[in-house]
Amino acid sequence: MAVTETIWLALVWFLVFVSSTVLHEASHAYVARMLGDQTAYLGGQVSLNPLPHIRREPFGMVLVPLLSYALSGWMFGWASTPYDPGWAHRFPRRSALMALAGPSSNFLLVLLSGLAIRVGLATGLLVAPQYLSFAHVVSAPGGGLIEAGATLLSVAFSLNLILCVFNLLPLPPMDGSAVIQLAMSERAARAFQQMLRQPMIGWMGILIAWRIFGNVFSPIHSFALSALYP
Repeated sequence: MAVTETIWLALVWFLVFVSSTVLHEASHAYVARMLGDQTAYLGGQVSLNPLPHIRREPFGMVLVPLLSYALSGWMFGWASTPYDPGWAHRFPRRSALMALAGPSSNFLLVLLSGLAIRVGLATGLLVAPQYLSFAHVVSAPGGGLIEAGATLLSVAFSLNLILCVFNLLPLPPMDGSAVIQLAMSERAARAFQQMLRQPMIGWMGILIAWRIFGNVFSPIHSFALSALYP
């Protein structure tokens, strides 16, 4: 792969990662504000401007994504949205809806990019590639700007599917660990919140999630690709 192509692909991954992560965190913040917690709003997180989010998590939003791409060819990172633990304790179902908002935004981007790919395939602007990868879900026969758009759509589809599935794992500190409070009584949810605040629980959750993610993601990824190419 030429150096210019490598730089271009890294730039696409980074732009998609930042924009997708910003939408994820802004969705958390917006829903929290709508449901009574102003913490993230006062911190500037109800915004699609990446700067407030990067200032809060520069390591997870800039350094780690670039390093992970250099080492593995795809991006991994994180961001965070502040919230009031007292509010979450008083309203566990509201905090669960706040947690669900982030992965839901990524799922919406999967649907939108998938729809754009299907339209491109139907019109002949895009074609199925000779091989499939995260950055090569669809291709363009003419090259040029359309090929650049195909790469952008491919990365948007793949990365947002990764973000959605990973964040919905029911393990702390992923959003899925809070979402499952929707299935609990308020008393049980409050006790569950207390348990999740233990730092060791969070580290264990990250290690388990990292170990099982491939097995969880693979069939979901295959299903998503089969929806694009039935």
